[in-house]
Amino acid sequence: MTKATIRVLVVDDHPIVRRGISAEINLDPELSVIGEAQNGLEAVEMARQLKPDVILMDLMMPQMDGVEATRQIIAANPDAQVLILTSFTEEDSVYTAVKAGAAGFIYKDRPPAELLNAIRTLYNSQPILSPAITRRLQRDLRDQTRTPAESALALTDREIEIVKWVAQGALYKEIAQKLGIQEATVRAHVSNILGKLNLSNRSQLVLYAVNHKLVPPADS
Repeated sequence: MTKATIRVLVVDDHPIVRRGISAEINLDPELSVIGEAQNGLEAVEMARQLKPDVILMDLMMPQMDGVEATRQIIAANPDAQVLILTSFTEEDSVYTAVKAGAAGFIYKDRPPAELLNAIRTLYNSQPILSPAITRRLQRDLRDQTRTPAESALALTDREIEIVKWVAQGALYKEIAQKLGIQEATVRAHVSNILGKLNLSNRSQLVLYAVNHKLVPPADS
């Protein structure tokens, strides 16, 4: 059986940067660039039409920035995996983008191999967050989400079970195998859970589970 190719949308307003990133991605036989967007407006439309597996999103762009583009993409497709491309000076914007639904970020000056690995990580629904961003999100979730007792009432036993597996880093296909259900059913459950808890993505769900003691905090 041929291994599935990970389909990537590259979003950056600088043509040279965009084409350079695309060239590196296309060198990997497991990855393929299916489109390039030069601003947030194009990114939203191309994400809707092409349904990429992973979206590499620049933050500072004309017409619509990466944060608003991420917000609109996630609103239309909560399963979309957005990886923010950022510089060291844009941490506040990264934080806002993650709150809008981005699943992680990577600095633009990292080696190509790290970028390719990050794409694979997000494709497998694993968030990529720094300790600093994680701590800020945890503080927000403590302030904004419901109490553990209220949350227990909001979620079914099956949903709580799925939250625990997600928080422990299990992939959707692994959860499906453990529970004897279809992967699509797991994704539907996760989407319902996010809606009930007013969360944007899997990254926030992991932090929610830790905050509400559904799983022990990670050593990292």
